[in-house]
Amino acid sequence: MVAFFVGIIRIFTKDMQRTIRIFKTVDISEFKSNLLNWSQQFETLIWLDSNNHNQQYNSFDCALAADEFTSIKTDYYNAFEKLKEYQTLTKDYIFGYLTYDVKNDVEQLSSSNFDGLNFADLYFFQPKKLIFVKKEAIEFHYLKMIDDEIESDFEEIKKVKAPKIEKINSDINIKLRIPQKEYHSKIDEILAHIQRGDIYEVNFCQEFYAENTTINPVEVYRHLNEISAPPFASFLKLDNKIALCASPERYIKKEGLKIISQPIKGTAKRVQSKLDDTQLAANLMQNEKERAENVMIVDLVRNDLSKTAKKGSVKVEELCKVYSFKQVHQLISTVVSEVKENTHPVDVIRETFPMGSMTGAPKVAAMKIIEKFEESKRGLYSGTVGYFTPENDFNFNVIIRSILYNASKKYVSYSVGGAITAKSIPDKEYEECLLKAKAMKYVLLNQNNEDDVTSRGAF
Repeated sequence: MVAFFVGIIRIFTKDMQRTIRIFKTVDISEFKSNLLNWSQQFETLIWLDSNNHNQQYNSFDCALAADEFTSIKTDYYNAFEKLKEYQTLTKDYIFGYLTYDVKNDVEQLSSSNFDGLNFADLYFFQPKKLIFVKKEAIEFHYLKMIDDEIESDFEEIKKVKAPKIEKINSDINIKLRIPQKEYHSKIDEILAHIQRGDIYEVNFCQEFYAENTTINPVEVYRHLNEISAPPFASFLKLDNKIALCASPERYIKKEGLKIISQPIKGTAKRVQSKLDDTQLAANLMQNEKERAENVMIVDLVRNDLSKTAKKGSVKVEELCKVYSFKQVHQLISTVVSEVKENTHPVDVIRETFPMGSMTGAPKVAAMKIIEKFEESKRGLYSGTVGYFTPENDFNFNVIIRSILYNASKKYVSYSVGGAITAKSIPDKEYEECLLKAKAMKYVLLNQNNEDDVTSRGAF
């Protein structure tokens, strides 16, 4: 039984658009589960979950933005200017995403590969209902026009029952867009570009997909999140288009005048033996190839941040630090800068998008190589989901380790990739892709199993 009490009756935000009411709970895990189940009634929602990772730049444990009031949906043409206008006029919380293909608004690029998902290039919405979980505090931030629903919604969330899970009859037949032999051939061609000096590093990705497939999005997300427990998980629902994201990576965050970017490059598997697992983490820290990948992207991020930074403010707070997650060890660096007070937040994103960890160096040349050799339009994969605050702060993840679903087309997709450098070995790059794809494949193939997928020892 969950115990609740009312903390603060009513507080008004500075711009008076929202009413804030705060409750407290002693069972945060049950409340979060109830809240995610309750959210499924809405056609539009974004759920963000840090999974209790105690990271330096966390703002909350989880957040739910639901029920669209205003919104912007557009293709990549003039996307950033449209977003800038919308964010400026709204002066409120807006949640949404940018697909990788918004790159075409930044540079003279194109995206003409196959797209089985058909997400809009950019979408943001102003939620009527916004709920934050911060430790034991539950904060309801509702637009004033519906603030009389706070109490009843709170009571409803406390009592909500998990939806009955219907068995999915269709067998999922997962296919690779690029067969292994062709993958090796493409890596050899990319290595030839590197040897000629066209690029130093490129993030090359491949798509796994299933057609004529129906999934239970909440259950698939729950299992994926349990397996990975990442700090930047998200559940996005926009009518019939759904993204289930177990991302370990922050793209970019703004706190006041401070900008934080935390690129990931460098991966090693985890094993059950504590001694062997510790050794694998140590080996990753010392691996010249993995460190070189990370350092190249750090240099790229430093350059991107410098475009909007005060002179001399770009700094590397952490370089190639090993962070351990349930499935893998990762090398993560933290790069920060300070912007001038009159810098528009959308301009910071425009100057750094897409994130260097998902492109390569030099960035534009790498993106041209990506378009040439990949077989699928990336769309939401390697894009970003997050939010802006009324104070012009923002926080965005990198959409990786994610399952994307178009329910009306019954099309399921997940993509994985890795950094290709002069020292890359095709077989090892392919093995890394399979390692990164393991969780997504497992939860899709076992979604009808009512047992906790983590209890089977698969990871």
